[in-house]
Amino acid sequence: MTVTKNTIIAEILNNDPTQGCVPIFLSTGMHCLGCMASHGETVEEACAVHGVDADELVDELNDYFAHL
Repeated sequence: MTVTKNTIIAEILNNDPTQGCVPIFLSTGMHCLGCMASHGETVEEACAVHGVDADELVDELNDYFAHL
């Protein structure tokens, strides 16, 4: 999977069979991955709400998925 700033959070979670990406989100302060917002919120939108650099999160997630 390739993550962009426009990727929906729920899409990322649904494409990770081991759910190893969850700690990446949790480490940024995104603790409500099961909330309704995650089903329609992009990475960029979530980062804006949580004060996280979207480019850094995208890079970290893509690095994770590249090594699955």
